[in-house]
Amino acid sequence: MIVYDTGALVAAERSSRQLWALHAAALRKSLSPLVPAGMLAQAWRGGPQANLSRLLAGCTVMPLDEPFARAAGTLCGRAGTTDVVDAAVVILAQLAGATIVTGDPDDVHRLVEAAGGIPAKVHAI
Repeated sequence: MIVYDTGALVAAERSSRQLWALHAAALRKSLSPLVPAGMLAQAWRGGPQANLSRLLAGCTVMPLDEPFARAAGTLCGRAGTTDVVDAAVVILAQLAGATIVTGDPDDVHRLVEAAGGIPAKVHAI
């Protein structure tokens, strides 16, 4: 399983061959990459954003409900950061046992460390 952060969504919109190859491989394995709704909000600029829309057609967008929001906020407190959307990616990846696909591996690694090192896999785009 994989979780996309905003950097991955932006890479898709910019036609990143690396991102699209990774996405195609996931779909061939019948995996639906996860996208926290906050990530979509950070990447969406009103459309049409054809490439991003095409990517999202193969993804599952996950809502940010209250328990998820509390967990992300708690992780930010532990990591000493304020980006709850990045924290949401790490929390979701923990719950799904997923690899994080990110355009900002340094920030994600900091959150992963604060979360106890799980998930350990971070793939930079």
